[in-house]
Amino acid sequence: MTDQRSQAEIVRKSLKARYRKEMRFRSYGILAIAIALSALVVLFADIIGKGYTGFIKTTIAMDVALDGEMMYLDDATDARQLKNADFVEPLLQALIKQVPGATQEDKDAVRDLLNPYASIELRNILKEHPDWLGTTRQITVLASTEVDVYVKHAGDDAYSIKLTERQQRWVDQLVEKGVVDTSFNDVFFTSGDSRDPSRAGVLGAIVGSLLTMFVTLVLSFPIGIAAAIYLEEFAPQNKFTDFIEVNINNLAAVPSIIFGLLGLAVFINLFGLPRSVPFVGGLVLTLMTLPTIIISSRAAIKSVPPSIREAAEGIGASKMQVVLHHVLPLAMPGMLTGSIIGMAQALGETAPLLLIGMVAFIVDVPDGFFDSATVLPVQVFLWAGSPELAFIERASAAIMVLLAFLISMNALAVWLRKRLERRW
Repeated sequence: MTDQRSQAEIVRKSLKARYRKEMRFRSYGILAIAIALSALVVLFADIIGKGYTGFIKTTIAMDVALDGEMMYLDDATDARQLKNADFVEPLLQALIKQVPGATQEDKDAVRDLLNPYASIELRNILKEHPDWLGTTRQITVLASTEVDVYVKHAGDDAYSIKLTERQQRWVDQLVEKGVVDTSFNDVFFTSGDSRDPSRAGVLGAIVGSLLTMFVTLVLSFPIGIAAAIYLEEFAPQNKFTDFIEVNINNLAAVPSIIFGLLGLAVFINLFGLPRSVPFVGGLVLTLMTLPTIIISSRAAIKSVPPSIREAAEGIGASKMQVVLHHVLPLAMPGMLTGSIIGMAQALGETAPLLLIGMVAFIVDVPDGFFDSATVLPVQVFLWAGSPELAFIERASAAIMVLLAFLISMNALAVWLRKRLERRW
């Protein structure tokens, strides 16, 4: 009886020790998740804190006298006159009237409040509405980068205010009068890159990314799926097949910059394709994405139960029919998931694209696959390395746009998997 009690006590103590170990292990897991989530929150808070102002623009709204004599413009429909007309003076005179205490002697100081591209905005307005010539209209133009930084970041030590104290007082008074105001920065989404931060946008980078991703998808998806089906279903088991499989697995771990060097050597130097174009960028990213798609597709094919194949073969289906009509539909959700994740990885790559020249300063939005272009990660790289501090918020805002694309692609992968998944 005593031996039974002692054995029961030993078992009880052993169970308690195991339960304590289990609780400690669960606590470590919860702690690890909490640390990861905390790091993620800090990262997103830092990006959003620096980047949300990139979605805000500072504008100046004033009544501008569109005087033909002042602008040296007689006919607003004449392209030659529009090209040579002076559109700065009417804006300057209108702003001087709004600035308290400003005189004609302060023209240079007042001009610093206007964006250098404001005259182009006025020219485009007159080009669109030539009948406005000789009238007074309320015109809204972008403020200068210095004013934009002061309005959004006054008191922030990370940004240096380049306006004089007098100009700062002017801006404060104009803000109180409603002449200087802030609104949603549509320019950020409707223009390409610019030397002026207030005019810089991500439209060119977004279009370049979409064109590059289209080339990557068109090439990598069918090639990757076909390679996975052949290796898993049709390839003979020999040393040559083993050699291919080992190299595919190794290529998935190769640094992305190596693919950039390969693209530079083969596509540009050997084949003479142009630099900094979405087509070449898509070719390079295809090489980088193929191993990921092949590996994930083979895993999806392996997950199909052998009973599916055996049942199809039992009713007289050929090998090709078994694969195309039974195995492939069941494996497609996993294939699509792996392909989209591979595409998301390619969308965030910078190093291979730098080597093929997609780091160039591109102002115009690309119209085709062979137009000079850049992509979102490279645009972030360019702005983050700019000496102009006003580009800090632009870089953070572009990161937010890129994260939105990546999250959308991963959400699409999850949705497709749930939508197409079949149970057996």
